[in-house]
Amino acid sequence: MTDSARQEIGAAGMAGKYLTFKLGPETYGIEILCVQEIIGLMPITRIPKVSEFIRGVINLRGKVIPVMSLSRRFGVPDRDETSLTCIIVIELARAGDSITMGVVVDEVSEVINIHAENIESPPDLGGAHGDAFLRGMGKVDGKVVILLDMARVIESGVALDLDIPAEAV
Repeated sequence: MTDSARQEIGAAGMAGKYLTFKLGPETYGIEILCVQEIIGLMPITRIPKVSEFIRGVINLRGKVIPVMSLSRRFGVPDRDETSLTCIIVIELARAGDSITMGVVVDEVSEVINIHAENIESPPDLGGAHGDAFLRGMGKVDGKVVILLDMARVIESGVALDLDIPAEAV
């Protein structure tokens, strides 16, 4: 099978609806199927001795959910919070269970449908660690939307076993 045939098969598997959001000037997209909900920024309880990109936990309707700063996860400084800053609550299936995680973003844009012919495989970044999070590159209205693999973003290096009772938050 040729490289271009592999890319076409890969792009076909990535085609679909994506929730787009901003981190600074960049536009990112995540598969809409993993988005549970979008909520406004709310008080986050800090947890000691966790990774710098874990902001803490929130109590969302009685369920304690860890919250990650995507900016910090990607190694860029957080921007000032505004009225547009929000938390995207992600739910991913994992080994017969599910993971729920909130991710703080600068602003949510829209849900878009990206066709296979408008998706390319991630470029070779010379072994940079950031490319592990990339699912693909979407071409939308002459701009690039960075498509993220949220399972890799969340699971690589994040301890999710924060068995904290809701009443503690």
